[in-house]
Amino acid sequence: MISIRRWLRELEKERIELPSAIAAIRLLLFTGCRLGEILKLRWEHVDLPDHALRLPDSKTGAKVVHLGSAAISVLQSIDKVDGNPFVIVGRNPGAHLTDLQPFWQRLRGRAGLKDARIHDLRYTFASVAVSNGQSLPMIGKLLGHTQVQMTARYAHLANQPVLKAANDVSALIDEQLMRQT
Repeated sequence: MISIRRWLRELEKERIELPSAIAAIRLLLFTGCRLGEILKLRWEHVDLPDHALRLPDSKTGAKVVHLGSAAISVLQSIDKVDGNPFVIVGRNPGAHLTDLQPFWQRLRGRAGLKDARIHDLRYTFASVAVSNGQSLPMIGKLLGHTQVQMTARYAHLANQPVLKAANDVSALIDEQLMRQT
């Protein structure tokens, strides 16, 4: 993730990539949304005061995506284009960006992420949430899963914070025992 951040900053400075492509990657990382949800996002679905995206038609039906401050910052940095209702604008007037793959291939190549897929950004969002102690039901809500089975695929990641907690607790007890002898 650090290499992606570094390369996104470099690409922004170089100004050789479409700014909306860079914004799309950032939004995918910061929201856990699906690619189509971000590419087809319209300004009328962005509710900045409530920190939400109100998507009328996602893969699982209408849903609300709650936005953290990083996602809000990205949205605030995007210039609205007259006559274009889309947040992630394409090269054609009034259209959204339709293909992020060429940009993604260049980005992942520069970042040394040979096999990374765009959908892995959604997986990254979920895995960071799990590793920071968020519950699977909360992650399911963040991702807009309607069935717990969808979120269950991240359950194996939930062992990492539990193992860390077990290690921390046992180390504290061991330290206390060592002081008593």
